[in-house]
Amino acid sequence: MLVDDSAVVRQVLSALLGKDNDIEVIASASDPIFAMDKMNSNWPDVIVLDVEMPRMDGITFLKQIMAIRPTPVIICSTLTEKGAATSMQALASGAVAIVTKPKAGLKNFLEADAGDIVQAVKMAATANLRPIRNMGVAPLVPTAKLKIDEVMPALDASLTSAMAVTTDKLVAIGTSTGGTQALEAVLSRLSKTAPGIVIVQHMPEKFTEAFADRLNRICALEVLEAKNGDRVIPGRALVAPGGRHMQVKRSGAQYHVEILDAPPVNRHRPSVDVLFRSVAKCAGRNSLGIIMTGMGDDGALGMRDMHDAGAETIAQDERTCVVYGMPKEAVKLGAVDKIVPLEAIPGLIESYGKK
Repeated sequence: MLVDDSAVVRQVLSALLGKDNDIEVIASASDPIFAMDKMNSNWPDVIVLDVEMPRMDGITFLKQIMAIRPTPVIICSTLTEKGAATSMQALASGAVAIVTKPKAGLKNFLEADAGDIVQAVKMAATANLRPIRNMGVAPLVPTAKLKIDEVMPALDASLTSAMAVTTDKLVAIGTSTGGTQALEAVLSRLSKTAPGIVIVQHMPEKFTEAFADRLNRICALEVLEAKNGDRVIPGRALVAPGGRHMQVKRSGAQYHVEILDAPPVNRHRPSVDVLFRSVAKCAGRNSLGIIMTGMGDDGALGMRDMHDAGAETIAQDERTCVVYGMPKEAVKLGAVDKIVPLEAIPGLIESYGKK
């Protein structure tokens, strides 16, 4: 079901989704009140929901849906600072993904991104709703299909194998669908003395700053949207900015991040593979890699690089993932030392920092 006060959005999305043989658009509505009337007689498998609408806003409607009958919801939001902050509320309330839309050129934009929108709806239909109620989920930002080897050179094992163990350790986390609240569940349970953390969460431009600000308000450690040159230090977590890659560099015994404009990797920018490969190169056995809930395989090759470089590696288990895609692919590559539930990850990070 499509719920959006824009007749253009409803018309274009209905036509685009209707072209796929696996998707049936059963109804559309201009606001949540009309939508609920229709849903009472024919409940959808997936809802595509606008945020700002007459009579009832999308966030209130989303909360009602999750309380009455939890259903995968994709938020259709404008790519603005205001829209980003509102979308963070939606993700915290249980939305499965965000499809961004511009204020102008909407029809052409939606048609150009038709494949991504169809993919988002199909992913939502398979989401594990049990953890959604506790963890929330992340936006889906698929783009190009380059692999990590086409953007960054392969790992030189001779460099990382000789790297000495130091007291300066870092934790690298990669996640996507389901990741916003999964990260909240992890970071909010860490102390100010936790090791420095670098994070890639698949998220559009403008959204990562709002996401980091929200985490910073509720966590003991400092959470920032990363800027070029920021140091990775204990008690700080750096979130890669949407629309740009982040990699870690080493200067002596200190680590800092570099923010890059480069092509998308595995359909994403930022990419987990880009972060993990850089950590494998510059930190090696002085790092802990964690791959969490998310669709696709971004991060699997990078985690294998970290594992081969001597890093400790962890994957979130299937039971607590909204989408068991990225962790599953890393496990298949033999890149994972431990498979653990979400609730075990904060303790493992704290204990790693004390080794």
